[in-house]
Amino acid sequence: MPFRALPFDNNGMPKSGSEPLLAGGRRVPPHAYFVVSAIFHYLGPAFAVLLFVRVEPLGVAWLRIASAALVFALWRRPWRVWRVLDRRTRLLLGAWAAVLAVMNSLFYLAIDRLPLGTVAAIEFLPVVALAAIGTRTGRNLLALGLAVGGVYMLSDVRLVAEPLGFAFAAANAFLFALYIVLGHRVAQSPHVRGIDGLALSMLLAAVVAVPLGALDAAPAFLDPIALAAGVGVGISSSVIPYVCDQLAMARLTRNGYALLVSLLPATAAVIGVVVLAQFPTILEVVGVVLVVAGVAVHREAPQRQS
Repeated sequence: MPFRALPFDNNGMPKSGSEPLLAGGRRVPPHAYFVVSAIFHYLGPAFAVLLFVRVEPLGVAWLRIASAALVFALWRRPWRVWRVLDRRTRLLLGAWAAVLAVMNSLFYLAIDRLPLGTVAAIEFLPVVALAAIGTRTGRNLLALGLAVGGVYMLSDVRLVAEPLGFAFAAANAFLFALYIVLGHRVAQSPHVRGIDGLALSMLLAAVVAVPLGALDAAPAFLDPIALAAGVGVGISSSVIPYVCDQLAMARLTRNGYALLVSLLPATAAVIGVVVLAQFPTILEVVGVVLVVAGVAVHREAPQRQS
């Protein structure tokens, strides 16, 4: 699942802007926050898969976005920031929100058809590709080769049996890359600081996603267990990991955080086994390992000072 990156300076350290959020969290090691984030990034979707027997995937996706938007709205009250934003920043947040809404919907359609670990591994291929395009080094070309090889192994196993699921996963991966690009622009904006940009975009995404999944989510409002589960998916998938990402990234270097992120596809595969009993084949394990290696090896281009 997607995570929001904070801006880093040319030394690979986070820029200012997240201090209010972090003031009370410096006693806990940043790696501990990342572990919590990594677990919940895919624990929430694993619970969502279990919810598919009661609510259609697009309905669960909307419940996730809407419940997370509600939590962020009550916590941050982002409309106060929206009133003072210029048109360009509003358009940027609107674009980010649209990508967030469609991306999450495609992700849920994908995990309804493919193992969680496979979808997570495919999701990270564009991340490595973006780094290779931005910084054409031997290291990044090696990383891209590893990631492509890993995804090829995964696709070779699943493409014939679930072509539609693989198409959803590939489209989700493309939007994930776009989500990261727009997320960096939001993070660098002088008009939106900390988690307020995420809160605004999540609120807008809930509106954008209405025609995609609100109708499918309607049965949950007559089923208290399904509704509570949908809210739980939203909190565990979007609120807890995103906040932990902020707490971790603001105290880790870019390279340190990127190395930890490489563990996410493996985390997804493990959660798929433990929660969903999705046992991978040997070829799939090798594919996930190659993607993990690619994400670990790659390095992003240094960002300009603003």
